[in-house]
Parts: sequence; structure tokens; C-alpha cells
Amino acid sequence: MNSLPQILHTISYMGLPLLFAMVLHEYAHGWVAYRCGDSTAKLQGRLTINPLAHIDPFGTIILPLMCLLIPGGFFLGWAKPVPVDPGAMRQPRRDMALVAAAGPVMNLGLAIGSALLFALLLSIDPAIGNYWAKSGSAGPTDTWHQMFLLPIAVMSVYSVLINVLLMLFNLLPLPPLDGGRILTSLLPPNAATALSRVEPYGMFILMGLIILDPQIHLIHTITSTLTHSLSNTILSTAVGLGAVNTP
Repeated sequence: MNSLPQILHTISYMGLPLLFAMVLHEYAHGWVAYRCGDSTAKLQGRLTINPLAHIDPFGTIILPLMCLLIPGGFFLGWAKPVPVDPGAMRQPRRDMALVAAAGPVMNLGLAIGSALLFALLLSIDPAIGNYWAKSGSAGPTDTWHQMFLLPIAVMSVYSVLINVLLMLFNLLPLPPLDGGRILTSLLPPNAATALSRVEPYGMFILMGLIILDPQIHLIHTITSTLTHSLSNTILSTAVGLGAVNTP
């Protein structure tokens, strides 16, 4: 189990990026659904970026805290799903694919935006990079830049990791995850109907995959290998662009 100071330190940097990632993911679903003719989310007060409208007590608060208590465990979490009515959409099959894709696309956009923010802060004060060189120990804050900018820089890096993880995880082709709903919308009607019948059991299948992961390494590949590879690519590209534009 991680120590309490370590947990509090992690929460202080990860809490806000995680909340924004989950809330804006759901907001994106609702916004695209509304643009496609479905006003369900708007009528239920869910077409908002107010976190209180999207927080799921277990998925948004309890489960992420439990994950922090388990060293080497999976980091999972979710916000309250935005209600969607395919029957209210102009072209239900096409529009449901767009709605499902909106969440992962939002997470990708947030990851890229966070990486660009980190690159900007690094160009303002290159000493911020010492935080990672010292394995997460910032040392004495010699300038007001580090006192003010370092926490934002650390949160921006966590934001890249969190948003890439949420994007990749949600793209798993398993209903009720976004990837499963995208696939259901793209498959021929008979195959789509067969896949949609899996949705009531989707979370049980997902938990089974997590339990069996030491043997199949599917979830680990997504939560570790792919997440870190894509996150490092986004961060390094953003930092490289920042270096090119720095006089």
C-alpha cells in the first residue's frame, strides 16, 4: 500500500486533470448528441461542464482512490454516463458512431493541449524539467516561476497520461465502452445486433479481462505500454515544437 503522504501528493497533482478528463469526455458525448438532434442530455441538465452534474460517487471518487492504494494496480475511473436517445437523432447509426467517438476525441484533444501547455511552461522556465530529472523531487524553488509554474507543469504531464489512458481504454471494442458502440454503429445490422446484446454483460467481461490480465496482458498493454508510448510521443513532439519556436 502506498504511504499517505505519497497518496496525498499524487491526488494533489492528479485530481484536477482526472476530473476534467472525465467530465469533458461526457460533455463531448452530450454536445455531439445535441448537435445530432438529441436534446436528452440538455433537458436533464447534463449538457454542462459543471463537475457536480457528472460525478459518479463510485467511479469518479471511490474507485480512483482505491486504485491509488494498490501499488502496481490498474488506474480506472469514470463519470456518470450522459443519457443518449438514438431514436431522437437524424441518422441514428451514423450519429451514434459520432457520439461514441466524441469522448475519445475530446481526451486526445485534451492530451495534446496539455502537452502544448507543458512545452510553453518549459520554454518560460527550463528549470521545470529538473523535477523529472530528480525523480519527482523539485528541490528548493529558486524562483517564483518554479513556485507558480511547476505545479501547473506537473498537472499538465499527468493530464497527458490520464487523457491518453482514458482514450485508449474507452476505444476497446466492447460495449458499453465507446469503442464497442462505434463498432456496433459500423457493423452490418445483424452483426451489430449480436454485438449490442453483449452490452449488459460488458462490465463483467471487462472485469474478467482485468482478472486474467497477468496471463493475457491486454489491459496492461493499454494502461502501460501503449499509454506511455503515445504520451511520450505527444509530449516530446510538443516540447520539440516549443524548442523550435524559442528564440
